[in-house]
Amino acid sequence: MKKILFLSLFFILACKPTQKTVIPAWAPYDETEELAKNATNASTKMQYKLIQSKILDKNTIWENIAQQIGAFSEDDYQRLKPLILEQNIPTIQSHIQSGSLSYETLTQWYLYRIVKYENDKNKMLNAIVAINPEAVNEARKRDKNKSNHDHPIYGIPILVKDNTNVKGMPTTAGTHLLRNNTAADAFIITQIKDKGAIVLGKTNLSEWANFLFLTGPNGYSAVGGQTLNPYGRKIFDTGGSSSGSGAAVAANYAAAAVGTETSGSILSPSWQNSIIGLKPTTGLLSRTGIIPISSTLDTPGPMTKNVTDSGILLSAMSGEDNNDPATKNNPKNIKYLDDLKSGTLQGLRFGAIKSFLGDSIYKQSINTIIKLGGIVVEYDPEPMNFDGFGTILSADMKVDLPNYLNKYASNELTIRSIADIIAYNKNDSILKIPYGQGRFEQMLAENTTEAELLQIKAKIKKEGVNFFEKPMVKYQLDAILSINNNNAGHAAAANYPCLTIPMGYKTTGEPWGLTFIARPYQEDSLLKMGFAFEKATKIRKLPQDYK
Repeated sequence: MKKILFLSLFFILACKPTQKTVIPAWAPYDETEELAKNATNASTKMQYKLIQSKILDKNTIWENIAQQIGAFSEDDYQRLKPLILEQNIPTIQSHIQSGSLSYETLTQWYLYRIVKYENDKNKMLNAIVAINPEAVNEARKRDKNKSNHDHPIYGIPILVKDNTNVKGMPTTAGTHLLRNNTAADAFIITQIKDKGAIVLGKTNLSEWANFLFLTGPNGYSAVGGQTLNPYGRKIFDTGGSSSGSGAAVAANYAAAAVGTETSGSILSPSWQNSIIGLKPTTGLLSRTGIIPISSTLDTPGPMTKNVTDSGILLSAMSGEDNNDPATKNNPKNIKYLDDLKSGTLQGLRFGAIKSFLGDSIYKQSINTIIKLGGIVVEYDPEPMNFDGFGTILSADMKVDLPNYLNKYASNELTIRSIADIIAYNKNDSILKIPYGQGRFEQMLAENTTEAELLQIKAKIKKEGVNFFEKPMVKYQLDAILSINNNNAGHAAAANYPCLTIPMGYKTTGEPWGLTFIARPYQEDSLLKMGFAFEKATKIRKLPQDYK
């Protein structure tokens, strides 16, 4: 009799439908008071006209997440938290190999965390604009084949800046015009998918990669609204244009994220969000399938919580692309991962810019490098003439953007020229361009000839190279040390790679970054330097409200 009762109870429990996690609906709120507080901020970049997107329906995203997380609960989230939060990719992989974690539960954990914070009006960062509806299904497939992979990116959820094509999700550049734009995977996305990575979703950005308005906040787009900084919501700048990637990585919404940079767009949000940002040499990574500003200067790059993960994502994205001439004959099979642990600062020579030494955090970092065996030479750089730099951006985008639209935009999108985009935005400027479109208007007026542009590019390149090479040759330097993205423009002009890494926090709590700058294609050396500095300092800390 007891056996029959037991079997009956087992049958009832087995047949009982699993209780799905319920996600409360998002309701737009009155942000008048918030905007009024920021209206008097001394920085125009913090004077917001709006915070919430008027285009994006968060509940559509929540429905997508709900369908994927099923019965994943707060108890599950808390139980798995020590295995995932702030852990690097190799550590996460070790938990999966041990059986304490799966790619499915890892992916669900990140999705649960995203909605946990992004559905709270007091903590939301507006960092996420789309979620891959197949993320968990892809993770389950990775679990079934986890013995058949040879790259640490396998099964790891990655977020992607929303100017990079990912099949199955819109690629909008944050603009109303492209809110429904879909296209096949960009080359770098194909590369990471081939190695088994899972694209979790898309991140917000400064609209058109920060090449739309003349004055206004970093991290704003019509599609995503205003990205906020987890270290100080509405207090600290997010940096731009890869603002959503920076905030999302800082808040542990994914293991890592893809950003893009023309001049400072990876470095800026990385230091502002206390993460690692690597701006590679242009040509190391393909730009095919990425909405452009400048084919001369653009590059994607990894944004991560630690140097190890930066090397992993860089390795996963690398490869020569026949459709991007800049990648022809780029370095192959560089051991970004295997050699990291051998990284040392002992005996390396670094240039410290004298005018930065008044910054106490920079000075302390210099002293740390010296204690670790590095040789630091203080010097005064010669000023660089940036005349023509803006012309390169405008003239390139005037050609490169229509080329992208003609290749990737669907037939329904008939607007392809800069003039048509400007006119389209003017039809509803409050919705589409609340901060104006001054840079697009300047672009339209740009009339530099092709021959003149080539001369300008050559001049700017020479100026940038001289800015770094004169001290590097004179003092036999392995790298130059900068603060945050202060020398991003110089590095863009010279096409020198940069790695920014947390070096401390100001008394206000605002993050501060140390940036290593080296010669072209020396990313492996930069990663080793960064790894050694990171290992010795362990500066990065989680934002207080996202622990």
